[in-house]
Amino acid sequence: MAENTNRGVFGLHGVTGMLIATVLLLSILVVLTIWGLGVQQKSATHFYDPTPITGSLDNVKA
Repeated sequence: MAENTNRGVFGLHGVTGMLIATVLLLSILVVLTIWGLGVQQKSATHFYDPTPITGSLDNVKA
């Protein structure tokens, strides 16, 4: 039987793989958090105004 000699702590499936995955997930978290904060600030300053819809006579049910 052939022995597995490709074992390495710093292989892509070892410590470096774990660090790459952690950095990738943290960077995705940071980007989504910054994007969410930007959307929240934009929604706070330019909030939805329903007066054109509620003031139109085309939307009145007969």
